[in-house]
Amino acid sequence: MAEPAVATSADRTHVNTVRLRGRVSAAATERVLPSGDVIVTARLVIRRPAGPARSRQPVDTLDCQAWSARSRRSMLSWQPGDLVEVEGAVRRRFRRGPAGLSSRVEVEVASARRLSR
Repeated sequence: MAEPAVATSADRTHVNTVRLRGRVSAAATERVLPSGDVIVTARLVIRRPAGPARSRQPVDTLDCQAWSARSRRSMLSWQPGDLVEVEGAVRRRFRRGPAGLSSRVEVEVASARRLSR
C-alpha cells in the first residue's frame, strides 16, 4: 500500500486559482462524455484593461468547463451578453486531431454566477 504524500514547503507556495469576470459569448452547451460524466462549457470574453502597455488584442476569450451539478445549472441559465463571474483552476487540455496533437487552456469551474443580464 502506498503511503500518503507529504506536502513540502514548495507545494504550499503553488496556487492554481483564477477568478474571471466577463461576458458570455454564446449559450452554454451540455455534453455527456463517454465515461457518462456530464459537463457544461461556456466561452467568456474578458476585456483587457487600458493602460500604457496596451495590446493590440483588446479582449481574451476563454472556455470554461463545469463538472459539479451546481455550476452546471448556473452556467446553463446564462444567455449571450450576460456579465458573469467564475472561479476555478487553469487546466491545459490536449486533443489529438487530424493535424496532430494540439492543446488549449481552459478554466475548470468551481463556482459560477451571473452578475447581470
